[in-house]
Amino acid sequence: MKFVLQRVLEAQVDVDGKTVGQIGNGYLLLMGVSQTDTREIADKMIEKVARLRIFKDENEKTNLSIDQVDGEILVVSQFTLYADCKKGNRPNFLNAGGAALAEELYEYVLERCEGLFKNTEHGIFGAEMKVSLVNDGPFTIVLDSDEILQ
Repeated sequence: MKFVLQRVLEAQVDVDGKTVGQIGNGYLLLMGVSQTDTREIADKMIEKVARLRIFKDENEKTNLSIDQVDGEILVVSQFTLYADCKKGNRPNFLNAGGAALAEELYEYVLERCEGLFKNTEHGIFGAEMKVSLVNDGPFTIVLDSDEILQ
């Protein structure tokens, strides 16, 4: 599982010209699922996101977690995080999880986030989405379960 986590001042996702998810201060989380991902892996990834201390404290040090700043989260599925560009100029997505697995884990992550964060918003699985954000910092982290769970 791969997450691209961006600390944002605001973010939103639109589908067919309509805003379907919108947050203020918090995280935009782009989520990719591989063929071998499980709920247990998703749990560990979400726990890592919840514990990360990348918000500024009163001394301008990145020392606070999302709950300490009353932050929100916007979760967007993005299978292209598993693009393989090693050969040729056209990426392949053979390492991405199939649609059924990816959607099941996406829905599971949303459910877990709703229990952990002040406000959880999301995109629509499989839809053509337009995502906009104001990145705070900018501060962007890539979390890969292959590295985190070693």
